[in-house]
Amino acid sequence: MNWKIKSFEELSTTELYAILRLRSEVFVVEQNCAYQDLDNTDQLALHLMGTDDTGRLLAYTRLFQPGIKYQEASIGRVITSPLARGTGAGRELMERSIAAVQQQFGTVPIKIGAQQYLQRFYTSLGFEQTSDTYLEDGIPHIEMVRSAHGTHTV
Repeated sequence: MNWKIKSFEELSTTELYAILRLRSEVFVVEQNCAYQDLDNTDQLALHLMGTDDTGRLLAYTRLFQPGIKYQEASIGRVITSPLARGTGAGRELMERSIAAVQQQFGTVPIKIGAQQYLQRFYTSLGFEQTSDTYLEDGIPHIEMVRSAHGTHTV
């Protein structure tokens, strides 16, 4: 997979279209969840994209510096294309996202709002649950934090 990270202003219209299309394909259509994906924070994020050799977007996250989404830095809109599932792309995406946050914003804690069924996956990456379960757009979620050095926060 080919990886690149860009600010909103650096995205081409083709890249932006691919990002929004993949987010709609998975978060709206596949998960049958009508919600406002365009939340006026894409402009404040760094966009990590994993593409195949043809340029097709297969993996994506938004990265935020501390103080935008949460007090901590954050990773959001974590998504892998159905075409890339079962290949390890999701783990590589998160490992690269964590490394990019540390490179861009320093060795800082990272907070995520995770779908609850992915708790074990995120725990394996050093995140720890920090909230009770809550519903977001009808889907059970939990907040999780990864300490600055990837060790448990409690």
